[in-house]
Amino acid sequence: MPNRLAHETSPYLLQHADNPVDWWPWSSEAFEEARKRNVPVLLSVGYSSCHWCHVMAHESFEDQETAEYLNQHYVSVKVDREERPDVDAVYMEAVQAATGQGGWPMTVFLTPDAEPFYFGTYFPPAPRQGMPSFRQVLQGVHQAWDERRDEVTEVAEKIVRDLAGREISYGDARTPGEEELAQALLGLTREYDPQRGGFGGAPKFPPSMVLEFLLRHHARTGAEGALQMAQDTCERMARGGMYDQLGGGFARYSVDRDWVVPHFEKMLYDNALLCRVYAHLWRATGSELARRVALETADFMVRELRTNEGGFASALDADSDDGTGKHVEGAYYVWTPEQLREVLGDEDAELAAQHFGVTEEGTFEEGASVLQLPVRDGVFEAGKIASISERLLAKRAERPAPGRDDKVVAAWNGLAIAALAETGAYFDRPDLVEAAVAAADLLVRLHLDEQARLTRTSKDGHAGANAGVLEDYADVAEGFLALASVTGEGVWLEFAGFLLDHVLVRFTDPESGSLYDTAADAERLIRRPQDPTDNAAPSGWTAAANALLSYAAHTGSEPHRTAAERALGVVKALGPRVPRFIGWGLAAAEAVLDGPREIAVVGPALDDEGTRALHRTALLGTAPGAVVAAGAPGSDEFPLLADRPLVGGEPAAYVCRNFTCDAPTTEPDRLRTVLSG
Repeated sequence: MPNRLAHETSPYLLQHADNPVDWWPWSSEAFEEARKRNVPVLLSVGYSSCHWCHVMAHESFEDQETAEYLNQHYVSVKVDREERPDVDAVYMEAVQAATGQGGWPMTVFLTPDAEPFYFGTYFPPAPRQGMPSFRQVLQGVHQAWDERRDEVTEVAEKIVRDLAGREISYGDARTPGEEELAQALLGLTREYDPQRGGFGGAPKFPPSMVLEFLLRHHARTGAEGALQMAQDTCERMARGGMYDQLGGGFARYSVDRDWVVPHFEKMLYDNALLCRVYAHLWRATGSELARRVALETADFMVRELRTNEGGFASALDADSDDGTGKHVEGAYYVWTPEQLREVLGDEDAELAAQHFGVTEEGTFEEGASVLQLPVRDGVFEAGKIASISERLLAKRAERPAPGRDDKVVAAWNGLAIAALAETGAYFDRPDLVEAAVAAADLLVRLHLDEQARLTRTSKDGHAGANAGVLEDYADVAEGFLALASVTGEGVWLEFAGFLLDHVLVRFTDPESGSLYDTAADAERLIRRPQDPTDNAAPSGWTAAANALLSYAAHTGSEPHRTAAERALGVVKALGPRVPRFIGWGLAAAEAVLDGPREIAVVGPALDDEGTRALHRTALLGTAPGAVVAAGAPGSDEFPLLADRPLVGGEPAAYVCRNFTCDAPTTEPDRLRTVLSG
């Protein structure tokens, strides 16, 4: 019989709807039930494409005996971290503080007042490598709850007190200057891996937000070292196994330092961020590799993540059926020499093995290889390689596909809208811009209410029950602002303004200017989460700073500009110390130092040849954080178009920054020079 998760919209919760565990979704009723029964709460947090979440579910939550023990002694609550990032953040902070590490699945034991007292991540079904079994943990916690309740309560209260004392030391309310950004660059140089690209050791994550900072820093200062780190890292990632050499798109991270073996799940946020980075790298350098990867990644998102409603699904699983009914990580993507021969015949298989680095011993498990593009001597004939890739891709399509998490997360769709709008504009692919508009339409239609409050998720055209958090408001505003610049439709600027007004009123501390991840009127947890550091995606804090800054550049709004600058005080504090974890904030700081520039393009119509040439040149300018408004003279679509006439009857571009404007120009070449840094 299905448990209470059967009516949820989260694919992750639905995966557990038939467990014998009597799961509850996160709700006040669950804690009321624990109070009534006088038992602790088991909180289990994960997400649908998490490999070890599936393992623990199969070993423990599908096991009848374990389920009976849980049902007797606990109220069990299941949370999708992607639906409730606030719940995840608060308890992950407690797990990390207590154990020095964190991860998913996250397993936390709580009092009926939601106060945590015992923590872990994955627990095996039998003791191994010094880890107790899950059953031993359940029995130990039950015994402590029954026999040493005072002690348990005391521990829980102390943990909550300690968390409350971890308020962020905010630095000051000034934006970082030249000195802090130079220190951040120096810090990145120290952690850079010159042999392999990227930062730090294994596992290696795609440093998308840091790459944006490096590209902006180079554009503003001409620092060659910054561009070199960005270029080399992008090339190594694109040649490695983390990039899908047949179908485009990136996996979550590389388990090794050389970008060979990925953790195979593909997340929307990674692909949106990386698509935009490669498009920006192409804009800065004209690199053919960057162009190819940006377009293939955009096409991957539209082809494999787009939902029937026009939004973008969250993720593809790492695991899939290996053809024998067994779910195996990477099964969909890896190849043996024998499999190549079956599809291609001996001669082409030999060529494919050389080109993609497929070896007899394999680079992954059981003799299989992850496809890469190793740097080789000699040249492969492009037509031949294209034919081989097509045949392999067609054969791969016959394999059982990885599962897809179909929920639409507002924040990540905002990132995808920005990436697709810009990539479509740069490479003359109107279909990509249309895909961005369709996703934006869905967010407006389904995720926004009359007060412009955001719902975090939807699935199959139905809005979820959870309120948007700061990253939703900030990233969706970022997507809308990019769409406004590309399409010349001022309505997207207007919608961004509605969202950013919520940021000012409901997410900002009026005293310090610091930002909270949840709104002032959101559900009260044991603490109000607040994290300025960028991890897998930009933090809500730094994303808000970027969007507020762009909106202020478009509109001249002083409150938005001030809020952006105050929010960036935290980057002044953290940038020189931990630059790898505040890349998006550093990118925003680059824009502040550059102005950012405000570009107005006026012409009779956007499809007029002269207007189009100036508009395209404006979009391709590398000046950090520049905003673009395009439209007819006298149009009220954008504030930047006010009082901007044609020049000698011809389309013209106006460039201003820091309250000073250049003379308008009708020449794309002249505009290009002005915007090149």
